[in-house]
Amino acid sequence: MKLLPAQIDFINSKAIHTGMVAGFGSGKTEAAVSKIIIKKAELIGIDVAYYLPTYNLIKDIALPRITASLEEIGFTFHVNQTDKFIRVFNFGKDIGRIIMRTMDNPHLIVGYEVGYSLIDECDVLPQKKMSHVFSQIIARNRARLPDGEPNRTDVVGTPEGFRWFYDFFVTKSSPSKALIRAKTRDNPFLPKGYINNLQDNYTKEQLAAYLEGEFINLTSGTVYYKYDRQLNYTDREIKVADVLHIGMDFNIENMSAVVIVIDKAQKHVVDELMGVYDTESMCRLIRERYEGYSIVVYPDASGNNRRTGGKSDIMILREYKFKVVHGSRNPNVRDRVNAVNRALCNADDERTLIVNSLRCPVLAEALERQSYKAGEPDKTTGFDHATDALGYGVMGTAIKRGVSGTLLS
Repeated sequence: MKLLPAQIDFINSKAIHTGMVAGFGSGKTEAAVSKIIIKKAELIGIDVAYYLPTYNLIKDIALPRITASLEEIGFTFHVNQTDKFIRVFNFGKDIGRIIMRTMDNPHLIVGYEVGYSLIDECDVLPQKKMSHVFSQIIARNRARLPDGEPNRTDVVGTPEGFRWFYDFFVTKSSPSKALIRAKTRDNPFLPKGYINNLQDNYTKEQLAAYLEGEFINLTSGTVYYKYDRQLNYTDREIKVADVLHIGMDFNIENMSAVVIVIDKAQKHVVDELMGVYDTESMCRLIRERYEGYSIVVYPDASGNNRRTGGKSDIMILREYKFKVVHGSRNPNVRDRVNAVNRALCNADDERTLIVNSLRCPVLAEALERQSYKAGEPDKTTGFDHATDALGYGVMGTAIKRGVSGTLLS
């Protein structure tokens, strides 16, 4: 098998769930076909399963490519069109089946057991339906394997925005999962002009997904388009002598705060407090979690007007002996967004704002997913709370360090 580096990484991965997110023509289906055949050869006498969204995709893509690869390697086989499986033989010995199933009707994924499963084009289905399908697939993936090996379920597909693929492998990442990216331009076997044709016919956002294999908002522009989960990553955590700079967004029953540590020229976002009930609860939580630390809070300036029990939100912050820094009014939304994007990556490709996405999963997802609606950051999805808190912190720390603005404290 002539395989590309990303395909080899996918095939060799020992994770319980390995995903290959890839652009058009990057070789993801070739990787899937190669791995399902290798697994069939390894698991003698144990069935494996290959899943696609529709029967037409099985008939037009999976069956021809799998059978062609089996012939090339030297296996003999029998295709059962009625029950949708390929029975594979090696030197005349029956070594088991490659079962093929569609995902358009999850209730039909029943009545068999396999030792390995592979899902192709997972993001074609709506996210909720794909979640149901996946639960059905792993329920079938329970044949006992030799030497106590775990049953693995792998996934390949093109990113279609922030759907099931992103949620499973990025939002819910874990040590048992591995995500491998493959770019279209890394495939030297594509016909001449293929990439140029894509570039001529797709938007910038679509090219990021369909050429680079990136998860990106495909329905509207992404607000924090400079954020890159890998390039803007830090493993920095809070240290004993740190001063904690906390950006805070006020919302009844959904208070949000992010904790920034300034280390030389960089702002490290090292923790988050999300979904807190009210200002009083937020203050108690900060005091409990960060006892003994010097704390500066950069709140939503409208908290000077909002009142809880006769006290403004900012009055409550001061009662807890926090140093409170804010302008006379909130910065313009566009200015705040621009400030965050510049810090994420400026014109010189410097990243002065980096995020511990393991400690701050809500913020990291919000930076990736918040989009525009009617020319303004969309406030209907809930992603704005974490990013607003970050924006107040970024602009507040810039003011405090003498860059611009007026202080009230």
